[in-house]
Amino acid sequence: MPYIPNTDRDRQAMFAKIGVKDFCELIAAIPEKFRLKDELKLDKPMTELEITNKIQSQTCRNTCTQTANSFLGAGVYDHFIPAAVDAIISRPEFLTAYTPYQAEVSQGTLQFIYEYQTMICELTGMEIANASMYDGASAVAEAVLMAVRKNKKNKALLPGTLNPTFVDIIRSYTEGIGVELVTIPMKDGVTDLDALKELMNEDVGSVVVQNPNYFGNLEDVDAISEITHSQKGALLIACVNPISLAILKTPGDYNADIVVGEGQALGNGQSFGGPLFGFFATKLDMARQMPGRIVGGTLDAEGKRAYALTLQAREQHIRRAKATSNICSNQSLCTLAATVYLSLMGREGLKEAAIQSAQKAHYLASEFVKIDGISMRYPSAKFYNEFVIQTACDAQTLVDKLAPYGIYAGVVLGKNELMLAVTEKKSKAAIDDFVNRVKEACHA
Repeated sequence: MPYIPNTDRDRQAMFAKIGVKDFCELIAAIPEKFRLKDELKLDKPMTELEITNKIQSQTCRNTCTQTANSFLGAGVYDHFIPAAVDAIISRPEFLTAYTPYQAEVSQGTLQFIYEYQTMICELTGMEIANASMYDGASAVAEAVLMAVRKNKKNKALLPGTLNPTFVDIIRSYTEGIGVELVTIPMKDGVTDLDALKELMNEDVGSVVVQNPNYFGNLEDVDAISEITHSQKGALLIACVNPISLAILKTPGDYNADIVVGEGQALGNGQSFGGPLFGFFATKLDMARQMPGRIVGGTLDAEGKRAYALTLQAREQHIRRAKATSNICSNQSLCTLAATVYLSLMGREGLKEAAIQSAQKAHYLASEFVKIDGISMRYPSAKFYNEFVIQTACDAQTLVDKLAPYGIYAGVVLGKNELMLAVTEKKSKAAIDDFVNRVKEACHA
């Protein structure tokens, strides 16, 4: 919104029009202690050149993953994004994150959402997908609530290997509505299957599995699916990394009922952790239980292909008691980036990105275990492109020592635990430099 200067005369005219004496009367409901009494401490006025230089100098203080050697992950990943992605989403007809309420003037937006939904179904092996959620965390939380609506069972089992941020959001979404959340213990970096069997009973409505899990390890999804479905009515919620699905078994193949995940890796930058988008797919018989909205294809009065918001089961469109969710929009621009990215990469390109990410991560792990004082935290677990190492030295100290070299060494999980992620962007030279710097830092 542009800055609109109002003179004292303008303000008085507006006050008179609405029947108030001054601005203080407008904010009478705000307690005095919260009102600003002093003048705003603003810098002196600047010219356009001066303000441009100041903003540029502040920007240069940031170290981005374009220049840094980053091994950060934990849910947000540094994948290569073709230049065409930003070029297309920057077009003025697309550059908005707002919802297409008027179908007759939003055909282009509705069409790409329709294509996005189709691609998510193909990627996950599911039958129907919605137009997106706010992020992966809200998607998995909404999946738990959807399971409750579907089978009327209020107990959900969450693995100890689930992203802790996701767990926090699930707890927030389910607080005060009678949903019981139970943690499944983990064993050797993956879900303890024996513990899951013991927890399963007729009250369990859903079981969540993250694959690859928070630590990057691969879960025994077939066994978890079998255990979950051994209890009548229980639903399996799979939380997945979308790029990994190019080489791993799809949730549809192991009979997941609901599939969710964080879609940032599909053509969206890390961008300081946001904006993100969550994808949400399920079986066709649960379409009317889905949160958000679904774009459908149809024919217009002239028999031409047309698109419309087919299902909008949210509180703004129907009675609140009937709404499946209070989500008020979809992450349209982020999902457009994902649609363009998937179109450009294609099946083979996505598979190549996944294979390279996995191979380079395994190469880094093999080099790390050669360093005295470093070992794999979960040596028996298989992993995709992310893994946890155990360090003899303090993990945070190690991270701090490498930062001046432009290396983001990973996410500290504990005093001696460090989690690292590798994508197709990493060259052998970049990985070897990282390993050598770690050797120096560990033995300095």
